[in-house]
Amino acid sequence: MAYRPRLAEQLCYSIYSTSIAIKRLYKPLLDAMGITYPQYLVLNVLWERGKLPIGGIGETLALETSTLTPLLKRLEGEGFIERVRNPQDERQVMISITEKGKRLEDESLCLSQMLFSSSEMELAQLQRLNQELISLRDNIVRHHGGSD
Repeated sequence: MAYRPRLAEQLCYSIYSTSIAIKRLYKPLLDAMGITYPQYLVLNVLWERGKLPIGGIGETLALETSTLTPLLKRLEGEGFIERVRNPQDERQVMISITEKGKRLEDESLCLSQMLFSSSEMELAQLQRLNQELISLRDNIVRHHGGSD
């Protein structure tokens, strides 16, 4: 019989439980900003890349349009983003950040600072860990695709 590692020894569980710990760490700060963690991720995409179609955001975050649309409607309702039909292709909805959404970018910098201080790791260690996780993700996607 093959060796089955204990749950705590499995990389998938370590990544999963670390993700939950980070979300819990961020939650009070995100609550104060009036956004959820998935909304924070969408705003990050827009802060970095500017105006995008819904599909571009979904591709970046590996989210289906059906998951993304209600999230975007809530962000729009709060005044953080604007949804506008593309004049060149009426089927396409473009998402852009509003001034209110742009102001949130500076406020959100505390999240990275909190993660860094809570990690009790050196910045170089965290950067190396992040690069290793990106490589792991990219290799898995390359070999097995991004489908569920």
